[in-house]
Amino acid sequence: MTRGILIDSAHQVRRTQYAPWVYFAVPLGAMLIQVYLPLFRPLQFIRYIELPLMATIYFAIMSRSQLSGLAIGMLLGLAQDSLFYQKLGMYGISKTMVGYFSASVGLQVDVENSFVRVIITFVFYLFHQFLYWILQHGLLDQAVPFNLQRELLLALINAVIAMLVYHLLDKLRRKD
Repeated sequence: MTRGILIDSAHQVRRTQYAPWVYFAVPLGAMLIQVYLPLFRPLQFIRYIELPLMATIYFAIMSRSQLSGLAIGMLLGLAQDSLFYQKLGMYGISKTMVGYFSASVGLQVDVENSFVRVIITFVFYLFHQFLYWILQHGLLDQAVPFNLQRELLLALINAVIAMLVYHLLDKLRRKD
């Protein structure tokens, strides 16, 4: 019997549970890696890997709760704003939207499927970057170009890396 990608009923949806420390340690680790590893010259490429976004997407789709997705996105986004010396709220707004929409997707599709997770990460990376760009134009009145080819490549790279990150995070689940 093969499982489909779409979920037929709410009875098929099961929230994933983690130990409380996981909800704190994983986002904190993602933030610290994102902030401090690029300070070392050989590791500057890590600034293009959106680990806080991956944590937002993962916990939102696995919680399958739009409220949880909003909270996760808001907290990680505001933390990222404060650590990256950005205008406060830019990442907060972007990641809040990603958290909400990815949790909504988690209610509709089988997020245990690795291919689905890669597609979700690819799409939401692009959505996050585009929304951030719109906010730069609309709220900050900054004329920053949006390089679609670069963002598509980075979305693909982030989606592939997310596959490994999500696999590792799956190992932290509580056993029933």
